[in-house]
Amino acid sequence: MKQTYVIGVDYGSDSVRAVIVEALTGRQISQGTADYPRWKKGWYTHPEEMIFRQHPLDYLEALEKSIKEALAELPESVKGRIVGISVAATGSTPAPVNREGTPLALLDGFRENENAMFYLWKDHSAVLEAIELNHIFSAGTEIDYTKYQGTYSAEWYWAKILHGIRKDPAVREAAYTWVEHCDWIVGVLCGNRNPETLLRSACAAGHKALWHSEWNGLPERACLEMADPYLCKIAERYKATPKAGGTAAGPLTTEWCEKLGLLSGVMVSAGSFDAHAGAVGAGIRPKTLVCTLGTSAADMLIAKPETLEGADITNYCGQAENSIVDGYIGIETGQAAFGDTFAWFRELLLWPVRQFKSSLYEDEDGRHSLCDELERHLFSALEEAAEALPWNLFPVSSDWFNGRRYPDADDFQKAAINGLILGTTAPEIYRSLVLGTLCGLKRIIDGLEASGLEIEQIAAIGGISKKSGYIMQTMADLLEKKVAILDTDQTCALGAAIYAAVGAGEYEDVETAMRHMAAKKIREYVPQKENALRYLEYYKEYCKMAE
Repeated sequence: MKQTYVIGVDYGSDSVRAVIVEALTGRQISQGTADYPRWKKGWYTHPEEMIFRQHPLDYLEALEKSIKEALAELPESVKGRIVGISVAATGSTPAPVNREGTPLALLDGFRENENAMFYLWKDHSAVLEAIELNHIFSAGTEIDYTKYQGTYSAEWYWAKILHGIRKDPAVREAAYTWVEHCDWIVGVLCGNRNPETLLRSACAAGHKALWHSEWNGLPERACLEMADPYLCKIAERYKATPKAGGTAAGPLTTEWCEKLGLLSGVMVSAGSFDAHAGAVGAGIRPKTLVCTLGTSAADMLIAKPETLEGADITNYCGQAENSIVDGYIGIETGQAAFGDTFAWFRELLLWPVRQFKSSLYEDEDGRHSLCDELERHLFSALEEAAEALPWNLFPVSSDWFNGRRYPDADDFQKAAINGLILGTTAPEIYRSLVLGTLCGLKRIIDGLEASGLEIEQIAAIGGISKKSGYIMQTMADLLEKKVAILDTDQTCALGAAIYAAVGAGEYEDVETAMRHMAAKKIREYVPQKENALRYLEYYKEYCKMAE
């Protein structure tokens, strides 16, 4: 079999990663990374208002830069054998577009209008709209449209649209419809941005827009117009049936081939959400929970439809047809803050250094080096100290620093640290944040298992899985399950590459492609019984506080 290559692209919250992968083996031969230039400067974000917007130019510029970097050192013989490309992106991250599918922020009159940009997944400005929509979707008509997703979230498609058009009449007037980031980028690459024929991802459609075969598509007009008749227009213009990852969308445009220095004929495949692609990159299979541990935690399972009959799991996860792997129900759960919680604590501890660094060093280089050194070593020092602590139940932390995603989604929830005394130290607080975050995961897993789903092991991906042995061992102990660590740092991009290989015809389906291309286990954390018993005591206190 002739060796061919595919490109997998992973749009994260802060940057884009592109990998070039051997289609035959899944071996990564090069990669490129590009930050979003405007986002890096802090533009269009207002954390105090839960507003996080991203400019479409950031996406386009970073895409080109990251792929070019990945291609730069490769010989022409390799570039000539690249056959496919696919992208994974954060979600739900929609933007208002015009009739041609151009985001409004690329048009005169809207270029600096935050309401005309992409609403990043963690934008929670639509909290009130989510509450309203949850009532309408669950009880507004005879159909309960939330039955497969649970409580409708401020992070999701319809809530963000409703908030955007209420906040900005000019956007309402100009927007023909709204499209997800993962779908728009696919349209850009293959030259079809027409909102009515644009290939729509099954992941985005099912998990965020409430598409389901049971009601033949999106929620019905009578339901949507209870919130705003404008939403009916969005549904009318959402004409394409969603497609699973690995579906061919069309060849890469001549323009993009020339930009990247690729030959014609490269196939673009359907987009996906980053964590869903990560599950594919991890070689997901039934009874394995893939935990993507990034700024938030997105946890994935797959199951055949018949295994879910009669199972009531809506408080603990969302379900969508053909998401993650075609032919399966994709199950998505997780926590709205994971790494973000530890980043918050780091910034809390570094506040005095950042505040007074100008008076500590006369030269700018000295000021920067001080902060850089502390940032590099802070977590390792905290973890070393936390591991050496004598066992003590308190303090106990909850994990709702960005609201509660599951179980029982509630964007208004706030976090708490209980049991502080004057003798509490920074390492003790750090340990409580780690345990509290992992208790949130255990509460989800316990609910799924109580509903009849089997989870035999965990596969952990994302930066934290490689960087923190302390968190990973604590996860294994607390969950009382083995936790596998995989041999790639770019699991989501690898999953996108697997989708690309299927779309390009290198494999007949995603399951076959995963057997050849998915990441391999390089380490496994095994539960330690003594710690498991201690953490069970902690978990009981966590559950009391959570209730």
